[in-house]
Amino acid sequence: MAEVPSMDEILKDAPTNWGKWGDDDEVGSLNYLGPAQVLAAVQQVSSGEVFTLQRLIGDPKGDPVWPGRSPAVRTQILDESSWDGPDAPAFPGGLHYADDKIDAFLQGSTQYDALGHVWYGGQLYNGYDARTSVDGLDKASVQPIAERGVVGRGILLDMARFRGKENLDKGETYSHEDLEECARAQGTTIEKNDILIIRTNFLKLFFEQGDAFYEGFAEPGLTYSPELVQWFQDMEIPNLVTDTIANEVTYDPGSGAALPLHCALMRNLGVVFTEICDLEELAASCAADGRYTFLYTAAPLKVAKGSGSPVNPVVIK
Repeated sequence: MAEVPSMDEILKDAPTNWGKWGDDDEVGSLNYLGPAQVLAAVQQVSSGEVFTLQRLIGDPKGDPVWPGRSPAVRTQILDESSWDGPDAPAFPGGLHYADDKIDAFLQGSTQYDALGHVWYGGQLYNGYDARTSVDGLDKASVQPIAERGVVGRGILLDMARFRGKENLDKGETYSHEDLEECARAQGTTIEKNDILIIRTNFLKLFFEQGDAFYEGFAEPGLTYSPELVQWFQDMEIPNLVTDTIANEVTYDPGSGAALPLHCALMRNLGVVFTEICDLEELAASCAADGRYTFLYTAAPLKVAKGSGSPVNPVVIK
């Protein structure tokens, strides 16, 4: 078995955006989304249709999560039975109420990654020392992304329909050139500063297979190449959104490295990642009316020092 090269070696000549928006920047390529991009995105709205992209937390059919993470657990704290006994809570006027809590990985559902979520070589995005991650991200956490919010023109790239499949297969790859071909087939064009939303429908297999889904775990997705990374840089892509758990092929077919695009795009370029989206209703609408671009909005939760956060992105057509 060939030795897997280090990420430093794989990405030794890769471009970075470190310092581009100042030494204190923590939102990376979201800086491409200024007022002009927001106003242009608003012009995409014509029918007023609204689509939410979050997958259900606590789905009775299960919650797809990265291997090693556990699904969210919701616990009921108060309900009508809480008032059955003699020590029941008492509120003037006879108010009863329900209360519950959730124990969950911040990245255990539809989520935004913080730019400091993944690193190599002892440095996070923008050159921050990796030791700033100890006991929570002091730098490049999800909080600055949440405070800023994300609004721009989204474009759905329906790779499953483009390839004539219900869903892409384990480890199936596609490149930026494939994304451009998909856009052309849809009658659209990927433009600078677009928020890329890629449908694979791969998580359909999770709901069909249950635990067997994780056997030989290998998601489909983009795969690393210098040309792809340069394309993201040239196109000034702010946000990559997919319906898979990790946005890229789990193990790079060339080097064998795990998740090199997290490093090349997130850690080096500051491209923000959004994962585990439910794109099915949106994709059906786009296929029906032929409109694949729209207003995309999202705001993860403001979690101090968080490496990610749940989110319910909203698309308006």
